Amino acid sequence: MCRSLRYCVSHCLYTAMTRLEEANREVNMHSSVRYLGYLARINLLVAICMGLYVRWEKTADALILVIFILGLFVLGIASILYYYFSMETASLSLSSLWFGFLLGLLCFLNNSAFKTDVKEEATKYLLLSAIVLRILCALVERICGCIHHRPTLLTTVEFLELVGFAIASTTMLVEKSMSIILLVMALAMLIIDLRMKSFLAIPNLAIFGAIASLLFFPSLQIPTNPFALACFFSCLISDPLLDVYFSGLSVTERWKPYLYRGKICRRLSVISVGVIELIFFILAAFKLRDLDLWYFVIPGFSIFGIFWMICHVIFFITLWGFHTKLNDCHKVYYTHHAENNSLDRVMASKGMRHFCLISEQLVFFSLVATAVLGAVSWQPTNGIFMSAFLIVLPLESMAHGLFHELGNCLGGTCVGYAVVIPTNFCSPDGQPTLLPPEHVQELNLRSTGMLNAIQRFFAYHMIETYGCDYSTSGLTFDTLHSKIKSFLELRTADGPRHDTYILYYSGHSHGTGEWALAGGDALRLDTLLDWWREKNSTFCSRLIIILDCENSQPWVKEVRKVNDQYVAVQGAEMARVVDIEEADPPQLGDFTRQWVEYNCNPDSNISWSEKGRTVKAVYGVSKHWSDYTLHLPTGSDVAKHWMIYFPRITYPLVHLANWFCDLNLFWVCKACFRCLKRLKMSWFLPTVLDTGQGFKLVKS
Repeated sequence: MCRSLRYCVSHCLYTAMTRLEEANREVNMHSSVRYLGYLARINLLVAICMGLYVRWEKTADALILVIFILGLFVLGIASILYYYFSMETASLSLSSLWFGFLLGLLCFLNNSAFKTDVKEEATKYLLLSAIVLRILCALVERICGCIHHRPTLLTTVEFLELVGFAIASTTMLVEKSMSIILLVMALAMLIIDLRMKSFLAIPNLAIFGAIASLLFFPSLQIPTNPFALACFFSCLISDPLLDVYFSGLSVTERWKPYLYRGKICRRLSVISVGVIELIFFILAAFKLRDLDLWYFVIPGFSIFGIFWMICHVIFFITLWGFHTKLNDCHKVYYTHHAENNSLDRVMASKGMRHFCLISEQLVFFSLVATAVLGAVSWQPTNGIFMSAFLIVLPLESMAHGLFHELGNCLGGTCVGYAVVIPTNFCSPDGQPTLLPPEHVQELNLRSTGMLNAIQRFFAYHMIETYGCDYSTSGLTFDTLHSKIKSFLELRTADGPRHDTYILYYSGHSHGTGEWALAGGDALRLDTLLDWWREKNSTFCSRLIIILDCENSQPWVKEVRKVNDQYVAVQGAEMARVVDIEEADPPQLGDFTRQWVEYNCNPDSNISWSEKGRTVKAVYGVSKHWSDYTLHLPTGSDVAKHWMIYFPRITYPLVHLANWFCDLNLFWVCKACFRCLKRLKMSWFLPTVLDTGQGFKLVKS
């Protein structure tokens, strides 16, 4: 009897442990991160419930109890929609709206009597832990590759939480409620500014945090819960702030929701910006009512107000001219859409980069004028003015960031050369040998596929093709030397050198990364870089080497030591041991096919961070790669731009703006930013690196 009982118990334990083991295998990193997100939301929900309970207990206000019960009822409905009806979008939308609303109530229903309550202290700690968990969840999601970045301005969750918070502010007086609603709009603009990775987004974040916490809420003279405010702000800002580093989207991908809008929508957006700027100017004019300092206020506002108006007339003309050129690009893009021409390549062909580089200076001058006018007409007791100021700054920052990034990434000319030596065998002396006859047909098919793929890559990204050499018997050192030197000497039709030179190689390589050539010769990276320095000594072009061979890692490591040229190496890493039952062994050409598909198909679902890949990607860049810039407009280019787009009366101011921007007053900031970018590229190399030519370098 005991033996039978012991057998049953041991068998049940064995079955339970087996099931638990299987379950643990199925629970991957994505599920763990999702549970961490659930924990953060549950923690926040408990904090909100406890905080509202304290307020009802201390004030005995029945309305708080009704809202509290209604909130729990709505969140229960959201859970039912999620778990029983699989309506994930509706459930998240409903819960986000109520989270924002209830958190807003927790912010604005505050009293000094609550501070002594133990439950209020517990609420504060719960809110702080919710902040930590939310930031930790967002960070882990991005480190583990659980986030697939998509082009968007505001997510549905962010928009609804902002709306809920704004609705909660209607419990106050109209003027104070309007101030907070405008502040919520400013926060939405700041989130978009960060997600677009604008050049001045981080300073805007610092300005918003300082003004909102130190000046805005004290000016309203209402008791607020700083912990609830910090929780609301942190939960909304954590994703876009982390995406400044982790997002691998290119400029046109990030701005896709705006750049691909219809003509009427974009024109209306420009008019809306003009109306917001005018409202800000009217609010700034209220400073003239301050008669105590009339001798300072009236002359200062008159001078800087007129200056601001002229600057923003230029700003408005610049935005309107940009959209006129963008409309022309749209016509070409939709006419030749079947040819897979992307919008950024069309914009480059239409001279958009030149327009953006000049417009960037003018928009920055307008941004400075706004900051000066805001300082001169500052109203410490007017919350509406402060909110309008915080709305205008991100709007102008986004315009500056758009022109800055398009000016830096569009218009680069590019030329490519491909070398394919289809051999997998090497004699003991290092010389490539001919393949056995039974492998010739298979290898020819694979090599043809490589050539077709790299030609597709050149054609898709409008890269001028120098040639694609294919040799089954290998190339001699002298032949390859002659061809590569001729390739590196190529220039554009107008005379200057190309901005980017792409060299592709697929074939046998030695363990040190050297290319195996006919006659026992080999091509080392140092030799190739010497040829490049010889041709590029007085120019600032860059060289990108793409390797599809079994030993590309040594070159990837070596190129990181180069400090006098802009050079990058994209290589492949093939798995040494592969389970044949689960996947085919990797071969030359697999990386080329996947990499070209990734860079030529926007809808590709290739994930380089996927576990169990037989072919992985690896890349390296030279030390000063992040310093690379394209050709900048000359003085005559700028003068011609003024004559085309601006009325003659604005010429003096445009000259002044150009002179001011040429002073390079922010050279210290730029030097620090350059050092930070170098540090990022050397210590925290991104998983996806946008080259600015429409294609990306990747690593697994």
